[in-house]
Amino acid sequence: MRLTRYTDLALRAVMRLAVADSEELLTTRQIAESMNVPYTHMAKAVAQLQHLGVIEARRGRNGGLTLTDAGRSTQVGDLVRTLEGDREAVVCEGDTPCPLAGACRLRRALRQAQEAFYSSLNGVTVADLVTSPTGPVLLALGAPPG
Repeated sequence: MRLTRYTDLALRAVMRLAVADSEELLTTRQIAESMNVPYTHMAKAVAQLQHLGVIEARRGRNGGLTLTDAGRSTQVGDLVRTLEGDREAVVCEGDTPCPLAGACRLRRALRQAQEAFYSSLNGVTVADLVTSPTGPVLLALGAPPG
C-alpha cells in the first residue's frame, strides 16, 4: 500500500514533535525546513493534525506546536486511516466503470489486505515510532552543524 504525500508529511510532523523537549515549541516552518518540504504542504498537514487533537498550537511570540498526550498514544493505523480517508484501493465505478464490478473478487481481497495493513500499524503508537535509532536522527534534522 502506498501512502499519500499528505499522510507522509503528517507522520513526519508528529514524529518530530514526539522527540521535542517538553519545553521546546516548534513552528510549522521549522518542521517543514527540517524535513526539507514546502511550508504550505506541511501547514495543511499540521492543520489537520490540530483538528484531530493530535497536536496543539499555541499562538503568539512564544508560540509553537506540541504533541498532545492523546497524539503521543495514538495508534498509527488509526491515524493513517483517518489521514488517508479510508478510501478503496481500487475504484470500480466512475466515468468508465469496470465490467467485472458485479462478479469481481479483487475489490474485496484488496479491502481485506487494506484492513490488515491498518491493523498491523495499530500495534504501533506515535511514541513507538521515535524510539532509538529514529529519535536521535529526528533531533539532528535541521540542527546547526557543530
